[in-house]
Amino acid sequence: MQALPNKASDNPEQNSNQYRFVIGGLVLLCHLALGMNLFSASPVLPLIIDEYAISRSAAGLMVTLALFFAAVFGLPGGVIISRIGAQRAFTIGYWLMALIALSPLAPNFISLLALRLAFGVGTAFLLTATGPLMMQWFKPREILVMNAFNTAALSLGIALSVSTAAPLANWLGWSMALGIFGLAGVAGAFTWTLLARPVVKASSLASTPVTSLTRKEIWSVISHPAVLLLVAADGGVLLQYTALTSWLPTFFNEVRDMSLSRGGFITGILPFVGVFAVLAGGILPSRFGLKPIFFVAPGILIVVAGPGTFLSGNLIVIYASIVVLGIGSWLYVPTLLSLPMALPGMTPEKVGIVWGFIITVSGFCMFLSPLLVGAVRDIWGSFTPGFIVCGVAAWTLLLAGILMPRALNPTPAPGR
Repeated sequence: MQALPNKASDNPEQNSNQYRFVIGGLVLLCHLALGMNLFSASPVLPLIIDEYAISRSAAGLMVTLALFFAAVFGLPGGVIISRIGAQRAFTIGYWLMALIALSPLAPNFISLLALRLAFGVGTAFLLTATGPLMMQWFKPREILVMNAFNTAALSLGIALSVSTAAPLANWLGWSMALGIFGLAGVAGAFTWTLLARPVVKASSLASTPVTSLTRKEIWSVISHPAVLLLVAADGGVLLQYTALTSWLPTFFNEVRDMSLSRGGFITGILPFVGVFAVLAGGILPSRFGLKPIFFVAPGILIVVAGPGTFLSGNLIVIYASIVVLGIGSWLYVPTLLSLPMALPGMTPEKVGIVWGFIITVSGFCMFLSPLLVGAVRDIWGSFTPGFIVCGVAAWTLLLAGILMPRALNPTPAPGR
């Protein structure tokens, strides 16, 4: 299968400062803390519903509100980063994310939502700034591996919180459990503020001053056919992934008669498997190049395994589907994040725009899917129709893999 462009890996100039490993470690810890808080409320949604006497749609805001504001500030965050610099934006985002540690002190449901709002804005800045930071600090051949490690840390954080939130809630209460996960962000924000420093100007890329992009340049970046396919692919996958991660613990509890702890444990397999899948997704392209197969293969896994997580009542089928879906939902991510850096003419500022665009569209998809599933359950009394709609949307990854070679190498117009 035709290889995708890997231009960045052929560029010999890059920052060789050994301090990049400190920066890489700090960014890695940030993604771990981010993952620990992203879906931490999902396993305890029934407890929140009971305490505040709210609907499932309203309870879904505990997950979706952060995703909504991450979406709102994704693309604008990329523009802001091009003006204030990646490190400053990363610092701002880190402290906004850390505010989620105040969850045990929130006096009511509205206060909890306000904290999730701040977390969402912080998430947008953090994820959007990661791409430019990687380009400024790391050698081209290291970026793909770092993207894999960062995504693996994010997935591990999700797995830890989803699988342990219910037991912690039974022991300490659900709000204290959310606060404990938030403390990881506080510790990380302090460490980043103390240890992070500007990139050493050791290469032409690192020494390039931060420049604002014009509207024409921004439009040129986000309208690239390959970028549009990447955005659609990630949005479709995350539409299904977020719906299942948010509601499967409640679905297993209400429909399959499982305890919240067991339902959370089974759902936690999704991101736990993703830790290993995303590492494989970084190692394989580093050996064989960025190829469409790294979209097509996981796309097929998602299409096959998604329905088995909720249509079957057989535990063996559920576990197998969860594992396969976890592989498919994470294997493609390093290629998705690294491909924009390999497109012609890319700079850290432009990569920030691409990542911000991806975060905006994917964030809106992640915001809508739990609300959709929750509303369908409230109206029709079943989670299944909402799960099916979100599952169909995940086909975009497979389609993107099929169409990507043409998007990268368009057929010349007749007569040219």
